[in-house]
Amino acid sequence: MQGLLLVNLGTPTSPTKNDIEKFILDFMGDPNVVTMPQWMWKPLLKHVILPIHIKKSIISYQKIWSQNGSPLRFYTEKITQQVQALLPDWQVKMAMTYGDPSINTTIQEMKNNGCDHLVLLPLYPQYANCTVKTIIATAKQTCSNLDLPLTIIKHFCTNNEYLQILVKDIQHYWNLDKYDHLYISYHGIPQSAIKKGDIYLKDCTAQTQAMCQMINIPSEKISMVFQSKCGLMPWLKPYLNKTLIQAAKDGMKKVLIVTPSFVTDCSETIAEDAIDNKNLFIKYGGENLTVVPPMNDSPAFAKFIANLATNVNKTKKG
Repeated sequence: MQGLLLVNLGTPTSPTKNDIEKFILDFMGDPNVVTMPQWMWKPLLKHVILPIHIKKSIISYQKIWSQNGSPLRFYTEKITQQVQALLPDWQVKMAMTYGDPSINTTIQEMKNNGCDHLVLLPLYPQYANCTVKTIIATAKQTCSNLDLPLTIIKHFCTNNEYLQILVKDIQHYWNLDKYDHLYISYHGIPQSAIKKGDIYLKDCTAQTQAMCQMINIPSEKISMVFQSKCGLMPWLKPYLNKTLIQAAKDGMKKVLIVTPSFVTDCSETIAEDAIDNKNLFIKYGGENLTVVPPMNDSPAFAKFIANLATNVNKTKKG
């Protein structure tokens, strides 16, 4: 039986201090996320970074938590269920890089339930070492131990079917109001990662160029920006928050933001953009900031994933 494993970042179990601390230590303690020597970074993270950022993180997660719990987990589960319905002859499961269900445990369960070939799909359109590398390494090691053949989909940012879904959503929101500008906002990463050979910026640039060719919006009204900067080191620029301040000062009143780094709602799309960045834009003279929702439980996105998995499987067999 074919298996498809969808992997997202992960989320705290609850929006409480203990659960958020545990999640941050797990996530930020990954050497693929922070490449500083671990003997130096681990104590710094636990005793300096975490105490500084925990209060802000608690507020952020409490803003996004709903009766369904974490939106990232809720929508990842929904996507998985939808794809399973489209691929009844497959095992379709989800896992999280940090937290539960873990990648290795889920692969073991799939193997025990009859999976004889696994397709791995990290739910990140663009490849970055800090997001995808750990997923691939964990899956490779687990599949090797289980003698389970593995096919990896590293990224899908320029896939035409995916782009058509994304552009259609953007165009729909753009046509609802007289927006001054569209910001295509990707999650930032340190500039040092790019200098070390990470292809993330190339993926973001390629996706943005493809989107601009497909969308019916003047190119001068579209900008690629980066968000969610953390720490003192320089990250990919321009920064979204600083760009919004300048846009408001320059007289822009209505802006639209799309966040292609995220296929599900999360703290970045809700707390950071739809709340904090919207308030920031209005504070400096803007009138409205609208965020195009991520794919979430879009049936078209589920169909795309099913097609992507079956096509790569056919190619592998061929």
